[in-house]
Amino acid sequence: MAKYAIFFTYSSDAWARMIESPGDRTAAVRQLLDSMGGTLESAYWMFGAHDGIVVVDVPDSIRAAALSVAVGSTGSFKHLETHELITQDQLGQMLAHAKDATQAYQPPGQQG
Repeated sequence: MAKYAIFFTYSSDAWARMIESPGDRTAAVRQLLDSMGGTLESAYWMFGAHDGIVVVDVPDSIRAAALSVAVGSTGSFKHLETHELITQDQLGQMLAHAKDATQAYQPPGQQG
C-alpha cells in the first residue's frame, strides 16, 4: 500500500460551518478512506500556508487521485495538495534506477 501526505487549506465557508458545528473531522476522513480501501495514519492541524495535513495509506495512485478529486469537488478547500511518500528502502531503489537512467539520457544539445 502506498503512503501519501495530503496538505489542505479550508475555504472560509468550511471554517464557518465547523465553527457552528464542530466535530471530529478524522471520523469523516476514516470513513472516506475505508470506502477506498485505505487507512488514516495521522492527522494534524497547523499554522501557516496550510490548515492541516493527513498521512494516509491507499492501495494505489488512482485511488489517491480519486480521493483528491472527490474531496476537492466539495468546494470545502481553497487548496489541496497530495504527495506520495517514499521510504528509505524505496529511495535506494530509486537511486539505483536513476544511476542507470543517467547513463542512457542525453542532455539537450549533446549528440549520442
